[in-house]
Amino acid sequence: MKLLQWFPGHMAKAMRMMEENVALCDGIIYVLDARCPAASFNPKLKKMFGAKPVLYVLNKGDLADGGADAFVRYIRDCGAEAVRLNATDSRSRRNITGAMAKLVAEKRQKNLDKGYVKTFRFMVCGVPNTGKSTVINLVAGAARTQTGNKAGVTRGKQWIRLDGCELLDTPGTTPPSFDNQRLAARLAYVGSLNDDIVPMDDLALALLEELWNKYPQKLAERYGIEGGTPLEMLERLCSRRGFMVKGGDYDYERGERAIIDDFRKGRVGAVTLDDLSDAEGLEY
Repeated sequence: MKLLQWFPGHMAKAMRMMEENVALCDGIIYVLDARCPAASFNPKLKKMFGAKPVLYVLNKGDLADGGADAFVRYIRDCGAEAVRLNATDSRSRRNITGAMAKLVAEKRQKNLDKGYVKTFRFMVCGVPNTGKSTVINLVAGAARTQTGNKAGVTRGKQWIRLDGCELLDTPGTTPPSFDNQRLAARLAYVGSLNDDIVPMDDLALALLEELWNKYPQKLAERYGIEGGTPLEMLERLCSRRGFMVKGGDYDYERGERAIIDDFRKGRVGAVTLDDLSDAEGLEY
């Protein structure tokens, strides 16, 4: 794939805002995409938090397989809190609220020992389209923020006041540069990079190749793909779906949109693209 970079001006502004507000917060809720927990980790954000306790939420867990659980264990072994959940499922609410309570339990007890009750503040952050606003709505038990299945829905900070805590919703921010283009491509697969800056033809072919290397059975079951070059696999998908244009040629554009859309919506099946080798050098 071509080099992927995306750090628009509003992200630089968001990073400055977060730096200004992090001191006001007692803990961090860092939302990752369960399908790519390494690719959706922004080291620049972690450095900003300093010694603040962090809860990593591997969201969209219903779209991931057991590979996401390996990351939960890895992050916990690193000394941080982590949970895997699907923020659109209200049954996940107890999991995250329990983890949040654990994150500030020591500080809460110290306050109680001194005779007062504190309202704890949490900053909710992550790369675009990991579901930060959906996580907030889950904690709130109601729709309190705007959500959308694309990058860049949240553009400014927003304090959400709940019983016993306050949540700071922040815009999604990617690293200023991507040293690892393989991980950058995975962010593009899941929709964390703006589709307008991504070459869709390259993205679809790269996604087909990666899925074939890791989940060939899923491609075989859904599209009848039995291997070949990425272009041959795309042509098989087009043939299976009837994506043809006048003259009998393949409608490559429709095929490209189909594989990307199917993947993002979980129609290909539950997958985790990152493995623990991708986490080497990352400090959760």
